[in-house]
Amino acid sequence: MRKIEIYDTTLRDGAQMEGISFSLEDKIDIVKKLDKLGIHYIEGGWPGSNPKDIRFFEEVKNIHLEQAQITAFGSTKRAGKTVEEDKNIQAILKSGVSVATIFGKSWDLHVKEVLKVSLDENLELIRESIHYLRSKGLEVIYDAEHFFDGCRDNLAYSLATIRAASEAGAETIVLCDTNGGTMPPKLQEIIEVARGEIDTPLGIHAHNDAGVAVANSIIAITLGCVHVQGTINGYGERCGNADLCAVIPNLQLKLGIPCLSDSQLEKLTETSRHVSEVTNLAPRMHQPYVGYSAFAHKGGIHVNAVEKNPVTYEHVQPEKVGNQRRILISELSGRSNILSKSEEYGLDLTRDEKKTKQILERLKELEHEGYLFEAADASFELLIKKNTGAYRRFFDILGFRVIVERREDNKLTSEATIKLEVDGETEYTVAEGDGPVDALDKALRKALENFYPVLKGIHLTDFKVRVLDAKEGTAAKVRVLIESSGLDATWGTVGVSENIIEASYQALVDSIEYVLLKKEIEGTL
Repeated sequence: MRKIEIYDTTLRDGAQMEGISFSLEDKIDIVKKLDKLGIHYIEGGWPGSNPKDIRFFEEVKNIHLEQAQITAFGSTKRAGKTVEEDKNIQAILKSGVSVATIFGKSWDLHVKEVLKVSLDENLELIRESIHYLRSKGLEVIYDAEHFFDGCRDNLAYSLATIRAASEAGAETIVLCDTNGGTMPPKLQEIIEVARGEIDTPLGIHAHNDAGVAVANSIIAITLGCVHVQGTINGYGERCGNADLCAVIPNLQLKLGIPCLSDSQLEKLTETSRHVSEVTNLAPRMHQPYVGYSAFAHKGGIHVNAVEKNPVTYEHVQPEKVGNQRRILISELSGRSNILSKSEEYGLDLTRDEKKTKQILERLKELEHEGYLFEAADASFELLIKKNTGAYRRFFDILGFRVIVERREDNKLTSEATIKLEVDGETEYTVAEGDGPVDALDKALRKALENFYPVLKGIHLTDFKVRVLDAKEGTAAKVRVLIESSGLDATWGTVGVSENIIEASYQALVDSIEYVLLKKEIEGTL
């Protein structure tokens, strides 16, 4: 079976997503990551459209790539101009790439109302553009834009456009569901017709406006397409493109259709999260295969079964895509959850049925009060250790005060004062911050850093507040989830109170105690 070509358009189509703006450095960084993943084609952008993309193609020449080929994107030449006069075509040549991807109109509606040329003239635009680039030695991938919509309205003409591309020498012709609204049965019907028209290898480019981009991509491959386009995490305009993080493992692990090597596939989760970080977008927790929750187990019955045989509740091994199994802790947890988590923490509770039951009951009490431990593993680890004698107190808070003040310059300032004791020695500290919680965090760490210098390497990275009983108005109980990072790790803690500062204080103290306990166990405190 021929290996499927994976074509990534994160840097061009993905960049059209609302909220994404790649810097030149971002684009170069992502190229390196995609190459290591094993992507065959990386679409770098449209060299004729903006200065950033022009600079990208200049810079990417200096990077050694293991296997990926950089492609430049553009349109067929404009009507009324020769290929030598067309700026977009010439920009592709000047970019220095060996592969060009150009798109042309396959829907007669676009030809008439957007290009405003005759149907025959559009066919000439396609032929001349492809023939010219091929004559210059470039591999040409032709994207048949709006192909499926075109076939719906004027099948004969849409087929004529891909015949023109094939006759002009395109090496791959990609059938595009540009509006993302084609249903799988219709897509299958049209691909089968297209296969009978030309011998040129076919590809698929699906958008997700109807939620079927991944399904359509997989169907296309099973029907004989050998090239699939998409983006990491499904980024793209409107509702996004086909998510390669789902397409690739579905093809390889479910259908046995090779795309990447096994070792490359293991980099999939890492790549997904890296691109999320670069785009400054939070990873989708429930994203198939690569999401944090993709292999997370919460219900006690599920956990018990997974501990015996993971196949009971996992459709693939998480390690195959570089992900990992997670056992969640909540009021739905059973004994198996507690035992599994305690084992992670280096504690053996298997012989202490009474202690396990006490922890489980305490967990359910706290969650009834509003605590949530699914995203606060650090707080739960402390809970277990406090109930098993594996915990010690590193400091005592004697008191704290937080004030918010608007000064004469109308600037709002937050200040926190904290008094604590470590081994009989008292420390009194004041700090300002961007808001009361930031000020309290800075004051707490500032007071402790003289005793525990390791705390200089950690910082608060995320802060979430949830009102638990809104009907109580300003007296409502709130839950604060805090994420902290540093020392090559990230951990979550939780606090609950009617007072948001008190809830934040609980989560902050847990965050610091967690680090200190870890470092003491490691012998690096």
